[in-house]
Amino acid sequence: MTSPTIDNLWIRRFRPSPDAAERLVCFPHAGGSASFYVPVADALSPGVDVAAIQYPGRQDRRHEPGPASVAELADRVAEALAGWDDRPLTFFGHSMGSLVAFEVARRMERTGSGPVRLFASGRRAPSRTRDERVHTLDDDGVIAELRALAGTDAQVLQDEELLRMVLPAIRSDYRAVETYRCEPGAVVRCPVTVLTGDADPRTSLEEARAWSEHTLSEADVRVFPGGHFFLSERPAEVLAVLDEHFAAPARQG
Repeated sequence: MTSPTIDNLWIRRFRPSPDAAERLVCFPHAGGSASFYVPVADALSPGVDVAAIQYPGRQDRRHEPGPASVAELADRVAEALAGWDDRPLTFFGHSMGSLVAFEVARRMERTGSGPVRLFASGRRAPSRTRDERVHTLDDDGVIAELRALAGTDAQVLQDEELLRMVLPAIRSDYRAVETYRCEPGAVVRCPVTVLTGDADPRTSLEEARAWSEHTLSEADVRVFPGGHFFLSERPAEVLAVLDEHFAAPARQG
């Protein structure tokens, strides 16, 4: 795997593209890491500078405690992205990453920056909650959830020692996302594109469409065949949506 450029504790660029006109910032799912987005960087560079967020508690940050809450995580990421708006930003988050990206966008918009568009993948709207308590399960219960969603690297699931090592970070991620409650009326100013799998057990079509309540601009929903990690099953189709966004005529003027 390509070694990343580590711009600070939070930001990884696997295909740095300093001359790119735009930048895509990617936010991982619960238990995920920046390296999940290596294929996106490979596909979009050098036209787009792809930066992936590295949450604490995993890979080279494994000795740090995992996030205590989505709000705290968003605060820290927004601080880390200060100065990265030297070119138009687009945010892409999957699952928990969608909520983190949404909250980071809100924080950056308060200071006059923020993304030109938010891609919210594999996550119901911020105001739509379910009584989910994966973070309260024992280790075997958490592992069963990971296997059911099929989003964790198969090598990790097969390596008992490695799996036990990363479980604290995974559990803290689940705690953060399962205890998240957005502020009443929370919105972003930018348009939102929602990507969802038609067989995702964690997000119904109605819950995906409810993202329209959280933007002052337009919202559209793209439905793909597949479950919670449809983007791993349909990478070309998801990348085509991003290509469409970056190639839009209005973005070239």
